[in-house]
Amino acid sequence: MAFPESAELENLIRPVTDARGLDIEAVKTVKAGKKSQVVVAVAGDEAPTLDQLEEVSNELSELFDAAEDRGDVNFGAGYTLEVTTPGVDLPLTEPRHWRRNRGRLVTVGEKKYRVGALSEAEDIVALIVPAEKKSGEPAVELAPISSVSGAVVEIEFNAPPAKELELAETDFSGVEALADSAEE
Repeated sequence: MAFPESAELENLIRPVTDARGLDIEAVKTVKAGKKSQVVVAVAGDEAPTLDQLEEVSNELSELFDAAEDRGDVNFGAGYTLEVTTPGVDLPLTEPRHWRRNRGRLVTVGEKKYRVGALSEAEDIVALIVPAEKKSGEPAVELAPISSVSGAVVEIEFNAPPAKELELAETDFSGVEALADSAEE
């Protein structure tokens, strides 16, 4: 059997992550001489703890070893397994990414927004536009997730403005009403 592709490993890993309520964000394999490397990035609505990551790592290691013994996969002379969480550079492409980053600052193209609520169907996100110096009030824009896919979280070193956070925590119907009134 050939060295496993990421998609093949993802299918093997999914029952383990599903049982723990985690999503597979990325599976990366690198065939590197004698030792291959498998990196699995997982996330959940609650960030996994180091203990949970260790448990997943141990279970995946046993799973991979058993699959290799059966001849289902072949890692070559050996492999190193790393189970981690995705970094802040993970582009926001799925509704769950937006939901998990509510209240955080993101860059969409050249603009910066604070992530607000998702619509009930999770296809529209409320983007909080930071206040301009003159008006002093943040605004709300509604955008289909498909049109802002690929946004990246910004690291903030200062406390976010309270008015922006308040809007970010407002439920979708509340920010939708604000966005509608701003258009009038």
